[in-house]
Amino acid sequence: MTPAANLRVRFAPSPTGRLHVGNLYVALANWLQARRHGGAFVLRLDDTDVQRSRPEFEHSIREDLRWLGLDWAEEARQSARVPLYSAAAERLKASGRLYPCYETPEELALRRKAQLQAGKPPIYDRAALALDESDRQRLEAEGRRPHWRFRLDREPVEWTDLVRGPERIDAASQSDPVLVRDDGSFLYTLPSVVDDIDLDITQVIRGHDHVTNTAAQIQIFLALSGKTPSFGHLPLLADATGALLSKRLNSLSTAHLRDDGIEPLALAAYLAGIGSAGGEKDALATSLDALAAQFDIGHFGRGAPRYDPAALAAINARVLHGYDYDRVADRLAPLGCDEPLWLAIRGNVARLSDAADWVAVCYGEIEPLRDEPEFLAEAAALLAPEPWDRDTWSRWTNALKEKTGRKGRALFRPLRLALTGRDAGPEMAALLPLIGAERSRRRLDPAG
Repeated sequence: MTPAANLRVRFAPSPTGRLHVGNLYVALANWLQARRHGGAFVLRLDDTDVQRSRPEFEHSIREDLRWLGLDWAEEARQSARVPLYSAAAERLKASGRLYPCYETPEELALRRKAQLQAGKPPIYDRAALALDESDRQRLEAEGRRPHWRFRLDREPVEWTDLVRGPERIDAASQSDPVLVRDDGSFLYTLPSVVDDIDLDITQVIRGHDHVTNTAAQIQIFLALSGKTPSFGHLPLLADATGALLSKRLNSLSTAHLRDDGIEPLALAAYLAGIGSAGGEKDALATSLDALAAQFDIGHFGRGAPRYDPAALAAINARVLHGYDYDRVADRLAPLGCDEPLWLAIRGNVARLSDAADWVAVCYGEIEPLRDEPEFLAEAAALLAPEPWDRDTWSRWTNALKEKTGRKGRALFRPLRLALTGRDAGPEMAALLPLIGAERSRRRLDPAG
């Protein structure tokens, strides 16, 4: 086990689009693991795809992580580290672990088809290893350029996964992975290993779709004489039907969640708990540090946890209900919501933007619902002069009860409908002093 003070994890998004909940799920797990153990969280931008990487996506990645409350101790970008990858490739070539191959994609596809038809596993047959120098010269004279494969040791690769426990992949069942394309550019596999060595990454926490990659990468770590980190593979998120979430769904993007009024702490609490034992407890956390204190990477299961927008919305409401005014004052003030109003309504909002509706109820103009005008006129006549406080409601309704004989729903519902335009909401004892005498009389009895 890595000593806590030396623990280093990384989050490595490609700046080819905006982050979505699946990305944040992995980023948050890494950040919480580092925070829990006093380690370092590194942001690595995998921007070697020059055709699709964009500066605006780099900016949005940083913006989304900061919105969630995640900071990082160090940042690296792969486009600035290509000489390191080239040097590593040359070392692997010199040791015979990286070898040139000249097959076209079409030729490889035909071979795989023939293997499948023969009942054999569709793995690369290492035909390129039989080529001599004259063969390679002839192929290059034809205009072919080699791609380069890493020669796996065809033996089992075993590790104790931080999430899944004992893992074993038989490398003999895998194709030698391509590390360098025929245009000289690098695939993900080699740069990731080189970066993890150079950045002293001690734990790699990512989705379980990388489990097979991990077996090959462990062999590359060894071939480069690098220190192999521990690996943890999180289950991938699924939708309500059990299907893995699609990155193409806009409703899963961080931008959409922000625009939809999801609080960053609510999203963090939900993602920290989903698929993990004790998730409900995590959902009640009041800060990222509180989440980190509870976080245990070993509590995640193997099954794909269901991402449920309704459950996230419920946590969002619970988070808001616990917010003091000072925590959200900078966002409430532009809505016209002051501290007395927030304290009165916070238990009834699902999104912070809901506060604007109650600003209108208490401080603005609404369309009252006057189902029983005669009763409401009697109620208006019994209103006491200001100043009002929380006891005003009970004194007023008690007096109205004595005069009319009404009680329960028959007493309270017409008053709420007229005063707020709604049949449910915060306690009227808290709202009435905010609505004030003038608005209350006008809403109860416009003729009065």
